[in-house]
Amino acid sequence: MTSRPICVLGLGLIGGSLARAAVAAGRTVWAATASESTAAAARADGYDVAPSTDEALVRAQDADALVVLGMPLPAVPGVLRRVHAVAPRCRLTDVVSVKVAMRDAVEKYAPTARYVGGHPMAGTAESGWAAGSTTLFGGANWVVAADDGTDAEVWADVAELAWDCGARVVPAAAEEHDAAVARISHLPHLLAAVLAAVAAGDERGGEPGAGALAMLLAAGSFADGTRVADTRPELVLAMCEGNRPALLTAVDDALGRLGAARGSLASTGGLAATVNAGHRGRQQWRTARSAPELKVARDTDMAGLRELGRHGQVLVGWE
Repeated sequence: MTSRPICVLGLGLIGGSLARAAVAAGRTVWAATASESTAAAARADGYDVAPSTDEALVRAQDADALVVLGMPLPAVPGVLRRVHAVAPRCRLTDVVSVKVAMRDAVEKYAPTARYVGGHPMAGTAESGWAAGSTTLFGGANWVVAADDGTDAEVWADVAELAWDCGARVVPAAAEEHDAAVARISHLPHLLAAVLAAVAAGDERGGEPGAGALAMLLAAGSFADGTRVADTRPELVLAMCEGNRPALLTAVDDALGRLGAARGSLASTGGLAATVNAGHRGRQQWRTARSAPELKVARDTDMAGLRELGRHGQVLVGWE
């Protein structure tokens, strides 16, 4: 069976890595980007970049390609308007880190597109075309939204693209995805920002020179805890503000745990409950990295797919 062509709109870290990986897998791939310098760099590296988004979409319409949106959430509405104008019935997915807001945007701006949300759980603190890699998604988990009413044929297209890029597929409902990434991606960005600001001794106070001394002594634990604070602030804002309801719940949970830790430290000096709970959580993450891999029948319904994801199973192909 011939693999479906791929049209990538946006050539940053994720979109650029997807284009590279899909080409390496033997797919026909073309792209478009709003950045002339990025387009020039991608063309210089041998990739097919259309002169405009509209021209890329015309090709997608003619070839019945899968269109992948690879830009930050604030730029999505404008691109979706072009999708609706040029390729209104196209097969459509995305790599944006929030799924409810994306689904709502598609329903508003490109309501006739055959949309299935996606989110590869891979990335670095770097950004832009130059930061991309053919192997970025190797072994990564790639969420493919499996809400009731999802177009099963396009769901299969997105899953097959993820597998071609070297990833494992995790089916999930959009709301469940957003609640999960609020805790394991968006909250860590906020905590990294807070940790870095506290260590730097910003304008909120502290002894003179305390920040300079802290930065001089900072080593592995600080570097690991603040790695994602190197991410461009506008990208962090797009992720976190785009997932506001779920992130508020995660922040409330974190503040409650920090408050309990402070109360215990102030009263008894003990932090065992907090530290032990964190250690257990880290071990659960290690276990999840070895999640059972299975192949699934192509006719599995969305409810069945969601249950697989809820039970910690990842998909690596068709039966």
